[in-house]
Formats: sequence, structure tokens, C-alpha cells
Amino acid sequence: MIRLLIADDQALVREGVQALMATEPEIQVVGTAADGLEAVAQTMALRPDVVLMDLMMPRQDGIESIQQIRRQAPETRILVVTSFSQDDKVFPAIKAGALGYLLKDASPQELVQAIRTVYRGETFLAPTIAGRLIRELNRPPAPAPAPDPLTERERQVLVLLARGLSNQEIADQLVLGESTVRSHVSNILAKLHLPSRMQAALYALRAGLADITP
Repeated sequence: MIRLLIADDQALVREGVQALMATEPEIQVVGTAADGLEAVAQTMALRPDVVLMDLMMPRQDGIESIQQIRRQAPETRILVVTSFSQDDKVFPAIKAGALGYLLKDASPQELVQAIRTVYRGETFLAPTIAGRLIRELNRPPAPAPAPDPLTERERQVLVLLARGLSNQEIADQLVLGESTVRSHVSNILAKLHLPSRMQAALYALRAGLADITP
């Protein structure tokens, strides 16, 4: 029996997944959570085998919730089920410890397959996500940047970018305008000779300039 916890801020999603799992005799929904803090608390209390984790939730986002669950309940497997396929969401979620990443337009059969796969400790990625990661890994390395090319403020932006925050979330945390953050991100990409936010996050994590842990 696979014990499942559903973490999503949309009641329709939680109830829909519960109804689907009621038709799967080897999967039991042991609880639900409507935000990130509740997801962590329910995981600690119920110790599910698998958590279905949305990324954008109130009070605490999915990335931070994944990190906390991986630290406090490492035996629990995490499958991200979200509407977001952007690079700056995918990579931090996997880096944080999610074993699977599935989009909400997946079929019910694909969701059940993903749950079973993650439960076995194996990786399950939606085909579009897997393809994107492979392309990023196969991308030729960028030219090495000059030593310490970034300003202190750009480093701060890079740290938050590597954690998967949007421009608006970075702006809120650093008390800046969103347009200012966009300018900083453009400067970071130019200085590091990188083509995308995903590559900037990879660079920051590999170089030890940033860490996604809180």
C-alpha cells in the first residue's frame, strides 16, 4: 500500500486526486494540505510514502517545503505536480530533492505511474521536462567569466534566482522594484555570458556562489 499525501492550494485539485486514487486499490490518501507549512506538518505527523507537492502555495512555497521534508523525513518521496514548466522552477525543485516532476495536464494514468515510480525511489519526469534538462546538460559550456564579475547586489539576486524565485519575489525580498531586478538579471546573464536564467542558476550552484537551502 502506497500512503499518499496531497499538497495543493486548490481544493478542486485535492478532491480530484483523492477521487482518482480511490479507484487505485494499492494507493491510500492519508491526508491533504492546502499550503506549504501544512504540507510539512502533515508529513511529519502522517509519514506518507509519497507527497504530491504543488510549487506555488500560500504561506510557504513548494521548494522550501521540499527542502524541509527532505531534511526531516528523508524516507518520504516527493513528486512535484504543478502547472509550471519554466526552467527556474524545474531545476530548483529537483535540486531540492524532488524525485519526480509532473505537469497538471498529465493524464490520470501518467499520474498513477509517476506515484508508483517515485515510491520505488526512481525518477519520473514529464517528457517535456526531461527533454529540457537533457538539452541544458548538453549545452556547450559558456566562456569563463572574469574573476568576481558581479556586484554584491547582483550576487544577492543570483542567490534568490538559483532558489527559483521570480523577479517579483526577488524584488519583494530585496525591497526593490521589479524593473530593477530585471535589469540586475540581464546584467548577470551578460557578465557571466549565459543565455538563460536556468544556466545562471546552474552556474551559481556549481560554482558555489549560491545555495538553494534557506
